[in-house]
Amino acid sequence: MSPTRAHTTTLANGQYGGTIRRTVLPGGLRVVTEAMPTQRSVSFGIWVGIGSRDESAALAGSSHFLEHLLFKGTRRRSALDISAELEAVGGESNAFTGKEYTCYYARVLDDDMPLAIDVVCDMLASSLIAPEDVETERGVILEEIAMHDDDPGDVVHDVFSEAIFGAHPLGRPVIGTPDTITAMTRKQIHSFYKRRYTPDTMVVSVAGNLDHNYVVRLVRKAFESAGLLEGDAVAREPRAMHQRIATLEPVPLRVVDKDTEQAHIVLGTVGIARADDRRFALGVMNQALGGGMSSRLFQEVRERRGLAYSVYSYASQYADTGIFGVYAGCARGRVHDVLGIVSEELATVAAKGITDDEVRRAKGMLKGSTVLGLEDTGSRMSRIGKSELVYGDVLSVDDLLGKIDSVTPEQVRSVACDVLARPMSLGVIGPVGDQDFSGAGVVG
Repeated sequence: MSPTRAHTTTLANGQYGGTIRRTVLPGGLRVVTEAMPTQRSVSFGIWVGIGSRDESAALAGSSHFLEHLLFKGTRRRSALDISAELEAVGGESNAFTGKEYTCYYARVLDDDMPLAIDVVCDMLASSLIAPEDVETERGVILEEIAMHDDDPGDVVHDVFSEAIFGAHPLGRPVIGTPDTITAMTRKQIHSFYKRRYTPDTMVVSVAGNLDHNYVVRLVRKAFESAGLLEGDAVAREPRAMHQRIATLEPVPLRVVDKDTEQAHIVLGTVGIARADDRRFALGVMNQALGGGMSSRLFQEVRERRGLAYSVYSYASQYADTGIFGVYAGCARGRVHDVLGIVSEELATVAAKGITDDEVRRAKGMLKGSTVLGLEDTGSRMSRIGKSELVYGDVLSVDDLLGKIDSVTPEQVRSVACDVLARPMSLGVIGPVGDQDFSGAGVVG
């Protein structure tokens, strides 16, 4: 088959999901669908493999700025038209920006799928980015940053990321800063859009009551009308998954003294990359350590001692690195008690791992939450779109559950011994004054 033609393959079938098919169109645009014949809705999304880590320091926040602007109008539609056409059929649309990708999506009744495809594709392919809209959204984003800054439970994760990644783009807030947003010009944003938003960086993902070939025809028509489907039908490789941050040097401590009701802390370390085969074992460990009400941290910090209302652990993977952290929010006078317990639990798990019973329970929770979290078209659209974009492949739900089920206690103990024995960093925001955190288990 000539690479200039569309190329269609079936990716997965399974007990817990419909047939997943992929077509690669000229220019490298990928269309991935999951048929869910029992649903009456369709979720349509376009995933762009561009996020905040792709920005220069001067353009920090440009991906998120652009996300706002693509809703402001095209050659065919005003901003009101974009929202009104979808809302007139009871549909909903939105978008979000991450560190490595941006997603634009809409959810509608199955009969209205052609409209959703036309509107969202029009936004992505033919946005005007008018100067007056840039100025309007600049003010909106500055208000959004101010709103974010008023939530220390969110800001502390930015503080922690900066401690781990430093000046690397992964250490910067996705939303940007007041300085970068204020200085950014329409020309810079438009240039970023034209250079970065090309078909080979995009994955169209659709889930619901649909016919794959019909979806492909509609998407192809929408992008061809914008003159964007040219070249070979060859999918771009996923973002390079090699250790480009080999010289990463986390700092032990970042503290923001702020007059808040609680002190918010994140203690953690560098994690593992997205393609690391140990990610499923790390997921099981994370679940047992701080992923639910029966987890070690929840039981010890909240249930037994009543030191915090919210305490949890989390793991995030990127193309070439990752992050693992434990969050807690507590009263100013309890910070050191909470940190002492968290540090002790992390050290214990690093040295001894978790019990076979904890592994069994964590695997069951992960498998159940995976299936329960995929009962609507939106979650299915997100799963197949993100998987195709970041891995270049989509596992069936059955295969995903099999990966979790195959994790052994020895694998969990091994990844815990590696990750949790790494130097720890601490991010703090709250009314902590000049408290001494040197004994909190961090490096330095």
